[in-house]
Amino acid sequence: MTKKKGAVGTAPASAARGESAGLGRRSVLEIRRTEISDIPELIEISRRVYPDEAPYEAGQLRGQIDRFPEGQFVSVYDGRVVGFVSTFRISERAAFAPHSWDSITGGGYAARHDGRGRWLYGMEVAVDPAYRRFRIGQRLYDARKRLVQELGLKGVVFGGRLPGFARRRKEFDGPQEYFEAVRDGRVKDPVARFQIMQGFEPVRLLDEYAPDDRASGGVAALMAWRNPDFDEHFDRQPITRRNPQIVRVTAVQLQARPAQSVAELLQSIEYFVDVASDNGSDFVVFPEHFSLALLAGHPKRLSPEEAMSAVAGETRALVDGMSALAVRFNINIIGGSHPSQVGDEVRNVAYACLRDGAVVEQEKLHVTPDERDYWRIRGGTQINAFDTDCGPVAIMICYDSEFPELARRVVDQGARILFVPYATDNRQGHLRVKLCCQARAIENQVFVVTAGNVGNLPNVENMDLNYAQSGVYTPCDYAFARDGVAAEADANVETAATADLDLSALAHARAHGAVRNFRDRRFDLYKVIWRKGS
Repeated sequence: MTKKKGAVGTAPASAARGESAGLGRRSVLEIRRTEISDIPELIEISRRVYPDEAPYEAGQLRGQIDRFPEGQFVSVYDGRVVGFVSTFRISERAAFAPHSWDSITGGGYAARHDGRGRWLYGMEVAVDPAYRRFRIGQRLYDARKRLVQELGLKGVVFGGRLPGFARRRKEFDGPQEYFEAVRDGRVKDPVARFQIMQGFEPVRLLDEYAPDDRASGGVAALMAWRNPDFDEHFDRQPITRRNPQIVRVTAVQLQARPAQSVAELLQSIEYFVDVASDNGSDFVVFPEHFSLALLAGHPKRLSPEEAMSAVAGETRALVDGMSALAVRFNINIIGGSHPSQVGDEVRNVAYACLRDGAVVEQEKLHVTPDERDYWRIRGGTQINAFDTDCGPVAIMICYDSEFPELARRVVDQGARILFVPYATDNRQGHLRVKLCCQARAIENQVFVVTAGNVGNLPNVENMDLNYAQSGVYTPCDYAFARDGVAAEADANVETAATADLDLSALAHARAHGAVRNFRDRRFDLYKVIWRKGS
């Protein structure tokens, strides 16, 4: 006999923990692993939950327990089993491919359990109809989520019933249109609504999922809950990372001082690289245009064009030197920015020198009026996230942080930390960068690290004064600092700000935060489209 369930669960449970009448004795409700001795009670529950279908067979329930005992749970109220959940592990490819309940569960025996599968498939949640006022269903859903987190799986997936479809069939062209209405929130299907409230997202329609489920018209919604603690970049991180979920960053607020050569400039930043490395930082960040210190040591005063040409000629030596420091001190260096020759133009380019020896370039896209008119610097055309041993990150140079579209692009590409080297000559300019970076952190639910210059450079046109208060900014939610500031330097002194960034807190905020800016965007109303090649 083939057992064909309509989907995970029936109607949602909705009340709180119970308490028996009278004084002295309190009712006890617990969730525990399923045992073989529970099987007769599970059969009776399935008979009451699905009165129009044959109940589970003892062999099916035993097969589920034997194949994956840690994935089977029961809810026990005052010593009586009143609900149960059955799961198994499966590959992502199989979980998200078209399937029926019968084919995916192996006829209800959990025969397709794959111990290496990265997804937990929910084949059943059933609650005794007499106990649906004690939030038992919610507890069982939470037990599955907890199991996913304990095992480090990607999430939970299952075929969810759509029992409102048959009743409203005439209002829609077919089950696909009904599914889309449920997914978009235009229709509140009773079961799907509960599952969506539990954090599940409708992924696709499953045709002929459960032919015996007449209320759902035989179809189901493939529902998925993605584990906020799962880090797809975890396995690619070096074994030398002490805690793959924590990234320590140091933002250097650098005092401008003349440098007679690239070697002298590198010597001045080596101190901060050394200190950041000794403190266990994964990244050390330097300010925008910090290399213009080379112009202050030039024997004669140069015109703007001559100055940019002269400093651009030192690019290779500077980048090679920073790359050597990154490897030597085992730290990723976000090397501020440096005027560089790109074709027949000078562009403002940030160089990320990674501790494995790789070098990533990021051009500034939006140049300020001073850069454009005085130094003849031109804007680049591309911005992208890039991989590091701490996962994907991105760089937005100063003015670029004031344009939300750029941050959206790189965060959509996976960046979880945005580095912003900047150079501003007064408090107003600094605040533009700071406040925009805090906005980027909130609207994208990412970390943003800023590093600016302080002091002045004699003999360098357009770098007369510098104002900075470097910082590390977070989303504003319970998991982070109260004011959204993880660390902040004192203003206008040479120093460094260091903070630990918890990537798991970031993932949790995106999935369960008080607000979920990154996920709750209205793609049905707006989107940013980039030109090809940019």
